[in-house]
Amino acid sequence: MKILITSLSLIFSISISAQQHLDTIYANDQKNVALFFPNPIRQGITGASHFVFTYNREKEQYFGLLQAKPGMESNLLTVTSDGSVYSYILKYSEKLPKLNYFINKNESIGKELPEKIKQKPTNAPLNDYANRITHFQKFSEYLLKSNFERLETKRKKGIKVQLQKMAYDASEVYLVIEVKNKSGINFEIDYLNVYRTNGNKKRKASYQRLHQKVIYKHKMPYSIIDGKSQCFVYVIPKFVLGSNEKLMLELKELKGSRKVVLETKI
Repeated sequence: MKILITSLSLIFSISISAQQHLDTIYANDQKNVALFFPNPIRQGITGASHFVFTYNREKEQYFGLLQAKPGMESNLLTVTSDGSVYSYILKYSEKLPKLNYFINKNESIGKELPEKIKQKPTNAPLNDYANRITHFQKFSEYLLKSNFERLETKRKKGIKVQLQKMAYDASEVYLVIEVKNKSGINFEIDYLNVYRTNGNKKRKASYQRLHQKVIYKHKMPYSIIDGKSQCFVYVIPKFVLGSNEKLMLELKELKGSRKVVLETKI
């Protein structure tokens, strides 16, 4: 028992010691502080809302910009494309010691996932659709450049979801979707799900909602900036709606309560 307690105490002391030696980055609301990482940024999170770390979510880049408002110190956790994790203490300061931080690989505090044992390569496809990704890309791009039909539109709280076209090709259905933001604030997307519905929502016993698997997403955005719009394509397995069925698109905001639901009989 004494050995176990001693071991746990040692582990906790190492953990606390490691946290105490995190480097500190200072920021304010007057200037951008740039952080350059050795690999493109995949995710960056601050521990408090008065620290804002921005980076390109659509196309991974090596740098992010940090700003801060007066408040208690916090932390920044960043994960790069190779799975490396970086952590820093954040503090507000009117006078900034540095405007640019060039971060080395040896500053990483660890890996997001443990390294996997390398296996022998195989020629088998990753899934049933792996060999058709190029076709999905080309046909999706063709649809985005063609004329739209505007099948159905739903607006709510300044967010517009529009189903612009529905095209059948081989054993798939392509949905051309536009999301437009006129809400006054940016809309960060949690998910956009596709369902087939049957029955009346008011009669729960008879109402059914079947989730449709999305095979491929083309130019799907992570967020819609206020005043902007984005068109993208969803590819799902081919289906035909029954006489009492509807197609539903459900758009949900990340870390927010806004949700837009579009339904259509096509």
